[in-house]
Amino acid sequence: MLSSGLSQGSVPKLQRPGPLREQVYEALLELIITRSLTPGQHLVETELAGHLGVSRQPVREALQRLNTEGWVDLRPAQGAFVHEPTDEEADQLLVVRALLETEAARLAAANATSKGLERLEELCEAGEAAVTADDVDAVVAANAALHACVMELAGNAVLAELARQVERRVRWYYTPVARQRGMQSWVEHRELIAAIAERDGERAQQVMRVHTEHTRTSYHQRSHED
Repeated sequence: MLSSGLSQGSVPKLQRPGPLREQVYEALLELIITRSLTPGQHLVETELAGHLGVSRQPVREALQRLNTEGWVDLRPAQGAFVHEPTDEEADQLLVVRALLETEAARLAAANATSKGLERLEELCEAGEAAVTADDVDAVVAANAALHACVMELAGNAVLAELARQVERRVRWYYTPVARQRGMQSWVEHRELIAAIAERDGERAQQVMRVHTEHTRTSYHQRSHED
């Protein structure tokens, strides 16, 4: 176990060649999103550089960028810390996510192909298997992939781009409640897939609205219990 709280297996391997600063940024961001680096955790440049096998300079640059984007807080005379999102921040993001995804569900019901529906079924099966195996990382990945698939089936490029802008923060907020949501989340996914398959846009919207609201509520319940 590393002193920064990371297990050796959780540290991503940097692939070279390529812009090193970008690779370090992506590696640190993924560790934050998956909560391998937890909210409020102190980020020590020398330790992170050692774990990633790089010098301190690209780590420092990555932390500055992450600070600008709101993932990291740089505190004078204290250093860098993983940002701790407020309830208001989470609520605003999850409300926007719900608006985007309910419209995507409606459009997917109108535009989904048989191949797309098969993909949704595969992702749902993967998510259910991950819940059964209590593999939170796999659950979060399958959940993100399923929602991205719905967005793709919607066929609206502007909507998809807006969704991509919030997708990483959605994963960040979903990770701590994935186990709490458990199989119920995938029951809701099954209902969504059925509505899309039946070309029932209104029903698909309703299911997605309830589904995203359950996640938002679960996040707030969790934060109040911690």
